[in-house]
Amino acid sequence: MKSISARTVFHRLTQLTLLAPLGLAAAALSMIGHRWVDILAQFTGPALTATVGLTFLAALLKFRAAVVQGLLTCLVLLLALSPQWFPQTPVPRPGASNVRLYTANLYYENTDIAQMRRSIVEADADIVVLVELGQGAAGDVEQLLEGYPHRTISTLPDQTRGPAHSVIASRYPLTPTPTFADLLHDVAAVVETPFGPVNIIGVHLTRPWPFEYQYVQIMQIMDLAKLRKTMTGPVIATGDFNSVSSARIGRQLRDEVGLHPAPGVAGTWPSNLPPIFGITIDQAYRSPELTFTSRRLGRANGSDHRPIITEFTLAAE
Repeated sequence: MKSISARTVFHRLTQLTLLAPLGLAAAALSMIGHRWVDILAQFTGPALTATVGLTFLAALLKFRAAVVQGLLTCLVLLLALSPQWFPQTPVPRPGASNVRLYTANLYYENTDIAQMRRSIVEADADIVVLVELGQGAAGDVEQLLEGYPHRTISTLPDQTRGPAHSVIASRYPLTPTPTFADLLHDVAAVVETPFGPVNIIGVHLTRPWPFEYQYVQIMQIMDLAKLRKTMTGPVIATGDFNSVSSARIGRQLRDEVGLHPAPGVAGTWPSNLPPIFGITIDQAYRSPELTFTSRRLGRANGSDHRPIITEFTLAAE
């Protein structure tokens, strides 16, 4: 019996490995909202990075069949990622000012005020939205948000971890908006931007599994939809959605709340991995009156999430 060389075995193993990411792409493309399928759909970005790397290795080893297979897998993953990376974005209205927004999940155990402050200062944002500001750091909020005199804060009691705070702070005047969510931890305000009032909502959705029952994220977006209906004028919802924009929560935000994401290529979580291996669960969404002109990652702030910096303005009519 003819023996199989180690090279041939490695080639076949490489081919099999390059098939695995197709399952994640299929989960994203299927648009099935079940939690097990939805969790798989979260990882299409890191899967593309890993597939590109393995395909490059196959090319170096001259594994032609594996290279072809890898390239095809990359194409399918790009198709699955296109709603997240390349969402429809209206052109800006000529002459309208840009507003810069800094969004961060600070992590409730993070007490490094100096690092948080450096991140905020470097962003030089007009509006700052913080979620999961822990009790330990909350006492230094004046130092943390120096230069942002207009603020509103909400608190979520938590018997396990202690209270967590959500904050909107602004260089522009703001008026706090009452919220009435049953499950969603949110904070809201109307901010007087250079081009008129904008409703800003800071949100923090729970993790999908195994920390809560299956439908809690969906019900939290239903709460957000109720809040949205009480508002008039442009809306920005931003924070930690614990979901990429191309998965079920992003689709629900678009279909039920009427909000659309900023392009989300660079991953925000976990922060101890390079962004190309992260997933974009920290995000900003806009109403149709607005458009995003940029999105980038901010300086590390001691959290397990990376902050995001987006700029938005009025959309052309």
